[in-house]
Amino acid sequence: MEKIREQFSSLQIARRSTLTEDPTYLLDIDISRGEGNRLVAVSHSNKSIGISDRETLQLLREYRSHHGLLSGVRFAHEHAAMLFSACSDGTVKCWDTRLASPEAARLFCGYPSNIFISFDVNSNDLIVCAGTEKVEDDVFMAFWDVRGGTSSAPSSKSPLGVYSESHNDDITKICFHPSQPNLVVSGSTDGLVNVFDINRDSEDDALTSTCNSGSSVSFVGWSGKDFRQVYCLTHDEGFSWWDLAQLDTEEPITLLQIPDAREAASLGKTKLDYLIGGLYHEKSDQLFILGGTSTGSIHLLDCGCDGLRPVGTLQGGHSATVRSFYWNVADDSLLTGGEDAQLLLWKLGAVEKVLGKKTSMKMASSVRQRVRVRQNSLKSKKK
Repeated sequence: MEKIREQFSSLQIARRSTLTEDPTYLLDIDISRGEGNRLVAVSHSNKSIGISDRETLQLLREYRSHHGLLSGVRFAHEHAAMLFSACSDGTVKCWDTRLASPEAARLFCGYPSNIFISFDVNSNDLIVCAGTEKVEDDVFMAFWDVRGGTSSAPSSKSPLGVYSESHNDDITKICFHPSQPNLVVSGSTDGLVNVFDINRDSEDDALTSTCNSGSSVSFVGWSGKDFRQVYCLTHDEGFSWWDLAQLDTEEPITLLQIPDAREAASLGKTKLDYLIGGLYHEKSDQLFILGGTSTGSIHLLDCGCDGLRPVGTLQGGHSATVRSFYWNVADDSLLTGGEDAQLLLWKLGAVEKVLGKKTSMKMASSVRQRVRVRQNSLKSKKK
């Protein structure tokens, strides 16, 4: 724990991007996998995707063929050049980042009414799953075989299948297990965090556990030894953490549940305005949460069964709310993106090689507006 504290406090800005002069939010960040693959992908609120060198942050190419709001970017795990993105226009696209072509290499389409607001790719790169916004009474988790997309026109085939009964409101987050390709966790504005085994024949059989956060879910993830735990953040800055290994025992499944992390995290004279996301650090066997302030400071919190503890704070980088991050445990670097249109690379003891900090380019969020928080519609089903 002390090593993590020391490392985080030693992070300094190594690079600061100048990807765009538009007042656009940086919504999601992912990096390419494998030795020698040095790309970072960033989704923007202006519907574009930027591909940059993750050491220099130099913009290499940009994709702009989406017709709706982006709900994330994910590099394939085993095929470094493949990048996936999902969109509110009901499509998931796969890009070949070696090419400058404005068109996606593969296209996966949902049903006509689908509005995708979350997605992920499983660990063997065979299955894509996307979650929809609720339309009338319908809300879906749709699945495709990655090998079945089409390169030029929308596919006439339906998805491999859908789950439609386990959530009753917007599915805001999808996250496959890091090593078991058949396991996926979903979070929704209905407050539920569901774990599925997609190898099972039916949705009822596939649903292996349901946990209730008590509020609208904004982020879900896996943690713990063999990733047998799941956790979530909520739109009102709550935090919940469960141990699935206790499902068949008499021990309680809930490790920690905090209605408002802003009040629970003791940060002294500083404050916590919001939560960004989480990361399980395998080397230290610790779950960490990142949060921040409206002026751009970033707080790292350690999660324990007794609560949240401050680890460190990064300042002097962003000038507005931080929306996304990627913590590269392999080299202890951190990438962050925010509402100030900046992409920052933080490294241990680095010296920044660009001059000047941009002023805030903050604008009215189109992303927050689309998430409908319905606390009175929470299911009573609990674990």
